[in-house]
Amino acid sequence: MSKQYSWGRYPAVQQRPVRLASRHNRLPSIEPFLPYGLGRSYGDSCLCSHGHLLSSQSLDQFIQFDPKTGVLRCEAGVTLAEIIEVCLPHGWFLPVTPGTKYVTVGGAIGNDVHGKNHHSAGSFGNHVQAFELLRSDGSRLLCTESSNSEYFRATLGGLGLTGMITWAELQLKSVTSRSLDVESIKYSRLSDFFSLSDETTDDWEYTVAWLDCTAKGNELGRGHFIRGKHAESDSTQGLAPGMSIEHGSKLAFPVESPISLINNLSVRAFNTLYYQRQRANVVRSQQDYDPFFYPLDGILNWNRMYGKQGFLQHQCVIPVDTAADAVEEMLKRISRAGMGSFLVVLKMMGAVASKGMMSFPMEGATLAMDFPFQGNKTLAFLDSLDEIVREAGGRLYPAKDARMSADMFRSGFPAWQDVDALRDPAITSDFWQRVAG
Repeated sequence: MSKQYSWGRYPAVQQRPVRLASRHNRLPSIEPFLPYGLGRSYGDSCLCSHGHLLSSQSLDQFIQFDPKTGVLRCEAGVTLAEIIEVCLPHGWFLPVTPGTKYVTVGGAIGNDVHGKNHHSAGSFGNHVQAFELLRSDGSRLLCTESSNSEYFRATLGGLGLTGMITWAELQLKSVTSRSLDVESIKYSRLSDFFSLSDETTDDWEYTVAWLDCTAKGNELGRGHFIRGKHAESDSTQGLAPGMSIEHGSKLAFPVESPISLINNLSVRAFNTLYYQRQRANVVRSQQDYDPFFYPLDGILNWNRMYGKQGFLQHQCVIPVDTAADAVEEMLKRISRAGMGSFLVVLKMMGAVASKGMMSFPMEGATLAMDFPFQGNKTLAFLDSLDEIVREAGGRLYPAKDARMSADMFRSGFPAWQDVDALRDPAITSDFWQRVAG
């Protein structure tokens, strides 16, 4: 047994890791267990402290790729970084990507991840055409929208509970460049974010905003609104097949800090400097895909800066009609409590419906914030944010959670019992035990 962390490094549990050597093998006789990729979920949805983690990292093979159509079939342990490396030189990119490329395909399906283009492309599961689900009884289910469709929908966003994904087939996105045309707009108050979101048309495929969570009064919610689209041509280099794409990080946080480096002083200084770093109201540029989509991947193990206690992320999505008031109240509470965050990200999700029974995205505003864990003080504060989210008709992201109540989960995901009915009886997680019993 060894100590196992989620990405938030809270909680830490003792685990028994086991690898599935080949997609052709039967599942090992271990109960309970949980399929496991790279452990980039922030909370306890990737932990099974009273059982085993069944790793997919040996399932790392590309099975078939058609450079004419962009259809890729690969094993579940293949990472998004590896897909970019193989497929981008042929003019194909991920149709949806989260804020890190160091996640597996199986993990992206199990959490039905989303990105900066939800308003135009929906979530990751909208681009999954098929996958194989290996169950503990030895059965193998080919899952598509028309074959084993209930398992297909339960597995998208189903947190790995329905079985072990062995391979998946994805439709990639055609691009003509590895770069993006980007606009960064400096705005002065929260209402400006919602105005900019309304004004941003389909010409901008990707949108996101960084907020200064320490701002108050008339400047509450000020930040940078960033929008981008794939460039038609590259100012530096093309997409010649066989070219080398650098996707490795150049910096690393070497050791776990004994104490959190995130405190009121450092958060306030960072937020002020980061907001003021852009002097002009609008800055236009062409950026490589890597810093645009994956700025935090530039520092390996950045989560270590939060110290031994780790951190908790609170990510919610709130319906359009109640989003502005709810986000404003959350930011006011953060400011009053002095519970600031380096990373406060706000973006709008669109009306593209997810295919998963328990997918997180819905039309509205999603707000994500990281908080160093300080025991009951942090837990009580996040409970108070939950109240705002629930009253506004919103929900929390299971992949980022380590502490929401069962009531909060069930109110946000009314189809959870449908997923539980299709859950593999040998599979569970610490998260599922906490919210579903």
